[in-house]
Amino acid sequence: MSISMSTAYDRVHDGAVKATLPPLEELLSSAHVVTLPLATRFRGIEVREAMLFDGPEGWTEFSPFLEYGDAEAATWLSAAIDFGWMPQPTARRGTVGVNATVPAVPAASVGEVLARFDGCRTAKVKVAERGQTLADDIARVRAVREVMGIEGRVRIDANGGWNVDEAEHAIHALADCDLEYVEQPCASVPELVELRRRVKFHGIPIAADESVRKAEDPLAVARAGAADILIVKVQPLGGVSRALDIVARAGLPAVVSSALDTSVGLSMGAALAAALPTLDYDCGLGTASLLLADVTEQPLRPRAGAISTARVAADESALSHNAAPSDRYNWWVMRLTRCYEVLSASVER
Repeated sequence: MSISMSTAYDRVHDGAVKATLPPLEELLSSAHVVTLPLATRFRGIEVREAMLFDGPEGWTEFSPFLEYGDAEAATWLSAAIDFGWMPQPTARRGTVGVNATVPAVPAASVGEVLARFDGCRTAKVKVAERGQTLADDIARVRAVREVMGIEGRVRIDANGGWNVDEAEHAIHALADCDLEYVEQPCASVPELVELRRRVKFHGIPIAADESVRKAEDPLAVARAGAADILIVKVQPLGGVSRALDIVARAGLPAVVSSALDTSVGLSMGAALAAALPTLDYDCGLGTASLLLADVTEQPLRPRAGAISTARVAADESALSHNAAPSDRYNWWVMRLTRCYEVLSASVER
């Protein structure tokens, strides 16, 4: 299981509140499944599938990646129900700055990718892609730095793809690119602790993503002193309130990011970013620019480097136009049913 199943149903800020799951039939009554093509291959996929519901509080999204097991995916369902069926924390800001996201493309394609992100002053660059080399990473990051200019901010994300020695070597090689931070350079918390010790003299912060959202204990990385920054994603952490609680208890700066969501899913992240007491970094919530289609006629793409934190509603026309084939709809219904059973068992306990 990715996180203890103390999600938004049985644990909010004081850890004592339980809420009742809406009936499964209620979820199914408004369920839509969409298949959205990507502009650039990203995270090994060329299309993104997602299930959406229209709850009493508005549209919400359930979109764990296809390879995730039911226990991990159930946490994403808890976030979807929380956002669609429960009031959300008060917003402190109406817009948030976002970063551009550069997949593991050839250096020559960097300018084309960045052009999709209007006015973004920060870029996150994917590195450590399987089948590529450090030379590929260096060329890509330097191309991003050239396009962004000296005032732009460049952060890299290895998704845990390096061991400690590889990560240390890569950070040395990229130090002249003035990195804002390095996200999840290694997979484990002990590796992050060791790497942080080795590269401390560079002054480049280490950020933790998978070590938060895929951990049994999302606070372990902070307690171990393994990271300077937390990457927080609403769906994998079980909802906005749960994510706020994790950030507050970790006591580290947070960067709100997405999991290649539709604009509805991105608005969940925007609600978290809007509610945080402080927001020192641009958010990773501009990824609608990587999609060639969306669930609304007004996708939540960056404008002048920012997105609105207002709630996004799906359009029936967009849902219909991008509807998944019947076999994929049925696959998602079966997945929803299994994950709902996991949540039901958790609430009963």
